[in-house]
Amino acid sequence: MTNYIKLPAILLLADGTVYYGKAAGKIGTTTGEICFNTGMTGYQEIFTDPSYFGQIMVTTNAHIGNYGIHKDEIESGSIKIAGLVCKNYNIGFSRKEASESIQDYFQNENIVGISDIDTRALVRHIRNKGAMNAIISSEITDLEELKTRLAKVPSMDGLELSSQVSTKEPYFYGSPDAALKIAALDLGIKKNILRNFDNRDAYVQVFPAKTTFEEMDKWGADGYFISNGPGDPSAMPYAIETVKKVLGAGKPMFGICLGHQLLAEANGIGTMKMFNGHRGLNHPVKNIIKDHCEVTSQNHGFGVIPDEVRNSDKVEITHLNLNDQSIEGIRVKGKKAFSVQYHPESSPGPHDSRYLFDDFIAMIKGELAW
Repeated sequence: MTNYIKLPAILLLADGTVYYGKAAGKIGTTTGEICFNTGMTGYQEIFTDPSYFGQIMVTTNAHIGNYGIHKDEIESGSIKIAGLVCKNYNIGFSRKEASESIQDYFQNENIVGISDIDTRALVRHIRNKGAMNAIISSEITDLEELKTRLAKVPSMDGLELSSQVSTKEPYFYGSPDAALKIAALDLGIKKNILRNFDNRDAYVQVFPAKTTFEEMDKWGADGYFISNGPGDPSAMPYAIETVKKVLGAGKPMFGICLGHQLLAEANGIGTMKMFNGHRGLNHPVKNIIKDHCEVTSQNHGFGVIPDEVRNSDKVEITHLNLNDQSIEGIRVKGKKAFSVQYHPESSPGPHDSRYLFDDFIAMIKGELAW
């Protein structure tokens, strides 16, 4: 394990609030939009989720790093968070399957963080003030210099980020002998989504974010998947156009998170930046079509505008968030197309919502009345 000395570090928020703690990970400076995740486990999956690209993550669980790092518990090829804020940063770990400590992991991937922060006080502050930009530094102590650097960080509102985390070249996942072929538009796709398709006898070709429908359609897929990802959906006209063409061609389609927002945009429904967003593993959602509730895994800072969904004659609501009544799922009238705002691949999280993958497969096969 790399030698680790707890040097002083500073967290500065855009509203001028300052927190003092200890350095975690690489010594350096990082910026991004600060947000928090209430999950009690799954920190490695959170770190590698491309939807968190450009964001500084506050973990509300008191202990981070305590079960080490496992090479299979990743959702993408690298850490995607811009930085970490936590209470207890645990270098030691006891899990036999772990290959390295969180400190080695962060240093190898050049991730800057801060620990020994009162994260409960910080989360209460963010909940009251809303999402905002922040800067962490373990090398700069001058607050004025930190404020100057922080002022240059762009707002997440209006930011297009998916093309930065998407694959650069198409690739395949699963068995070529599978019964179905699914074309996936990679806007920040998670590995566990691909695993869920593979487990349901589907062969997936994953395409870069800016791939046109015409290019994807050459493969002759049975269905289309629009992935999760970071950034503002309204700043992605290229993806909105692709979704419109998939709909126009009458192809079966399933969208998750950002894919849900893009399906709404493609049907003339606007999206909005949320005050705080939803990030955690225990969000209650009601499936109003099947009249049952599920505990869901969520990670999003944007959402569809509820009134525009309710007033639309193109879509109907399928799922509602029981905490704030936000729209968690829609399906397009007269089309084989649906989406959810949350993460049914649930990595990390409960498996209550994995039936949605089964529904998509059944819809492609014509076995699901829609």
